[in-house]
Amino acid sequence: MSTTSATAESSAVAAAVPLRNLYLVRFGFAVVWAILMFAVGASLGPVTVALLVLYPLFDVAAAVIDVRSSKVSRPAVGLYVNVALSLLTAIGLGIAVASGVPAVLRVWGAWAITAGVVQLVVAIGRYRLGGQWAMILSGGISVLAGASFIAMAGGPNAMLTSVAGYATLGGVFFLISALRLNRVAKKGA
Repeated sequence: MSTTSATAESSAVAAAVPLRNLYLVRFGFAVVWAILMFAVGASLGPVTVALLVLYPLFDVAAAVIDVRSSKVSRPAVGLYVNVALSLLTAIGLGIAVASGVPAVLRVWGAWAITAGVVQLVVAIGRYRLGGQWAMILSGGISVLAGASFIAMAGGPNAMLTSVAGYATLGGVFFLISALRLNRVAKKGA
């Protein structure tokens, strides 16, 4: 193995470990959040509102951790864009709850679309690292789900619990990527 190859493999391992750990935390959060949202999301009460605003704020924290742990390669500009989008979404959701479920679904849908595009860009940029095909798929599905939330907001079946299913599926994709990254991380052990 050449020095260049060894350095590239070492860099991949160094990037995979914190990313794997972050993805596992994101999976756990998404599942717990979805369970809580299924339990209380039938109406816009204080707990539901708190959960709705908490989700994009958690996404902000995860993106910041991702940026800080990306020592091997320059953090993707997409992560910074994601922080801005998620902060704007948390504010937008805080405002939208006063207008009702359809407004919340429109804000959530717009976020799902834009965050899905950003996730696609970041995952494609990290493709060589491994474990990113699930993130690419998740980004594409997020765009479609966002469009469906916006469409749902205009119809009689506007339900907040639909965002819990979205979070669950996203969590599963994080778990799949974490498991795939585990293979890369084990190379360094």
